Amino acid sequence: MSSASDFDFFIGEWQVAHRRLKDRLVGSTVWEEFTGTTSTRKTLGGMGNCDDNYLALPGDPYCAMTVRSFDRASRKWSIWWLDGRHPGTLDVPMHGQFVGGVGTFYAKDNYQGKPIMVRFLWQVKPDGTPRWEQAFSADDGEIWEPNWVMEFKPRA
Repeated sequence: MSSASDFDFFIGEWQVAHRRLKDRLVGSTVWEEFTGTTSTRKTLGGMGNCDDNYLALPGDPYCAMTVRSFDRASRKWSIWWLDGRHPGTLDVPMHGQFVGGVGTFYAKDNYQGKPIMVRFLWQVKPDGTPRWEQAFSADDGEIWEPNWVMEFKPRA
């Protein structure tokens, strides 16, 4: 059952290996890889956390942040993303929980003017490091296309 400590594995300083599908929902198999950093800390008296990110996207490096909050009543998390390139807009919130050590979060959104579903998967790999995956679905969750993976290693 989900709890406010679900993301404790992610508190700290991280070096990030990004792997992102260059074009989404068009059958592309071309991935781009780049690095970044993440710094995560608890907030809201332990009922949330936030992270500060630097993404070294080739040709368009940027900063962004994530805010997460845990609702004790529903035992679910909400996740918001704020991209520094668009500082006046929060992304649609993701909602979900951890079950069996895997956090699964969903939202309905739009991509290039078309309705999609978005899924985040959070898990801790056997070596104890976090892994995040984003996937899109254009058919209401029947088929998922993973399009971004982040692998985290502790920063010295």
